[in-house]
Amino acid sequence: MKKSSKKQVGLGFITEVDRYLFGNGTHYEIYEKLGAHPVNCKGKDGMYFAVWAPHAKAVSVVGDFNGWDPDANPMTVLEDSGIYETFVPSLSVGELYKFAITTKTGKVLFKADPYAFSAEYRPGTASVTADISHFKWTDAKWMEKRQKTEPTKSPMSIYEVHLGSWKKKNREKKDGYYTYIEAAHELADYVKEMGYTHVELMGIAEHPYDGSWGYQVTGYYAPTSRYGTPEEFMYFVNYLHKKGIGVILDWVPAHFPRDAHGLADFDGQALYEYADPRKGEHPDWGTKVFDYGKHEVSNFLIANAIYWVEKFHVDGLRVDAVASMLYLDYGRQSGSWVPNKYGGNENLEAIEFFKHLNSVLHGRKNGAIVIAEESTAWPKVTHAPEDGGLGFSFKWNMGWMHDFLEYMKLDPYFRKFNHTKMTFGLTYATSENFILVLSHDEVVHLKCSMINKMPGYYDDKFANLKAGYTFMMGHPGKKLLFMGQDFGQFHEWDEKVSLDWYLTEEDKHKDLQKYVSDLLHLYKKYPAFYSLDNSWDGFQWINANDGDRSIFSFIRRDETKKKNLLFICNFTPMARDDYRVGVPKKGNYTLLLDNVHGMYKSGEEAPVFKSVKQECDGQTYSFAYPLPAYGTAIFRF
Repeated sequence: MKKSSKKQVGLGFITEVDRYLFGNGTHYEIYEKLGAHPVNCKGKDGMYFAVWAPHAKAVSVVGDFNGWDPDANPMTVLEDSGIYETFVPSLSVGELYKFAITTKTGKVLFKADPYAFSAEYRPGTASVTADISHFKWTDAKWMEKRQKTEPTKSPMSIYEVHLGSWKKKNREKKDGYYTYIEAAHELADYVKEMGYTHVELMGIAEHPYDGSWGYQVTGYYAPTSRYGTPEEFMYFVNYLHKKGIGVILDWVPAHFPRDAHGLADFDGQALYEYADPRKGEHPDWGTKVFDYGKHEVSNFLIANAIYWVEKFHVDGLRVDAVASMLYLDYGRQSGSWVPNKYGGNENLEAIEFFKHLNSVLHGRKNGAIVIAEESTAWPKVTHAPEDGGLGFSFKWNMGWMHDFLEYMKLDPYFRKFNHTKMTFGLTYATSENFILVLSHDEVVHLKCSMINKMPGYYDDKFANLKAGYTFMMGHPGKKLLFMGQDFGQFHEWDEKVSLDWYLTEEDKHKDLQKYVSDLLHLYKKYPAFYSLDNSWDGFQWINANDGDRSIFSFIRRDETKKKNLLFICNFTPMARDDYRVGVPKKGNYTLLLDNVHGMYKSGEEAPVFKSVKQECDGQTYSFAYPLPAYGTAIFRF
């Protein structure tokens, strides 16, 4: 008789040690025990099921295999744990299932598996049995390199993507969505050609409603079935790694929706959420808030972060809505929130959750990063927990984004009165490890696309955007740009339709796209762009005060101080043929890129400007440069 290749277990699969660790919030591989797993039990192949439902009166597993009958496959509760388990012989992968939970009041709830590796395609809400242990990874070189890389000193230019609307296929099946495999090939080609270093994916964990963009999750351990299977998502990550592209996932530990099959009131009462609605409900979003003080809940989330990093090889997690977790009064009126034990508005349990999460992830030393979308001035977000910080790798710079967009939307005449909006970000640039972001949130809900935010006539809009992107690339901090904004997508982002790729064949859009690509390739080539982002040694203003002409000039340096970069950005339609810029030393200044030509490539003779001993901008040396309307220039010296 052939011996089964499945894991050999008895119904002691979840041990006393497992239960102890889970109860203490430190079972970081709990997803290997809870959920559904193909095993061999007492010589029979089948599926092992386990679920945490401590308030339940009874639990059973239901599915097509038993006619969805709650009496067919009852589960047994494990002592002092609230965990129910059972084994269903002859059951294999690809089967729909849920847990039928009988509450203390006798009501039967049909819940999806919180730890399911796969989920039914919407509008179906069942979990799907899966086996994720057989994929053959071939990205060892990438993973080894990642482990040795220091992220703060490395280039990071992120292309933020919503897979469902990046492109669509001309087919009815699944709304024309690209599969993970199809997307891997075309997306990798595009990202590599443009020069981005990473892709950040919105909404990969399973979610029922397209309009939530993936931020209202019901299947935290299941890559959404909109685009394929878990193994096909593994293929996606593996393929991008082989092409030298990192993969970051949006991750949502802040809240979850009320959908009947989801986590809300999971076993008949508050389990994953705070019981007190003043803590456990987000009034703005109509969602539930995780109870971070409950060990099993924090364990669910921390193990989930580890799961994506270790089982799917993702390179980082961007944590959504961090501010909503840190503040007890976030989005709440006076009197409708509960202060902490010291009378403050900080959620002490969420703070400890973040310190625990980041300590565990960084402690594994696999090079994965954790990014905070934190919209306030909360101190030390990217500092180590032992130094009083939250332990994140990076923080989205929402303050810079707000000031930058407010400035860029202005008619050029009024920019001279708002000059400090572009310089203020430098006063705190080294306080955190920042990422400068122009994300999906800035191009929806009547905010206009990036190109339509720009003032002026048609040509002016493109010239403005080139200047803005140049300033952004030169400013300290890693970079993120949402899909479509690199070629001047006109209409606001809409998750229901594809980007307007036909625009890339039109002259102005094609020119903008090429210019952004030139910037991205230059960014990767010169460490001065990125290696000292969080050090004052990496940045120097030449002239931060030229408000009347709305011109900014500054220098970026790397550790060697040998391949320095000089930036000039003119934010008005006035050409300055007599422009002179101060520089720190005598020598040649080679033009690498300007707004008309783009990047000077190998084989092209780039213009060289020689500095002379003539004081300007407080510098001993200077050179003249004919600065065009909305002119941009990057020099190497």
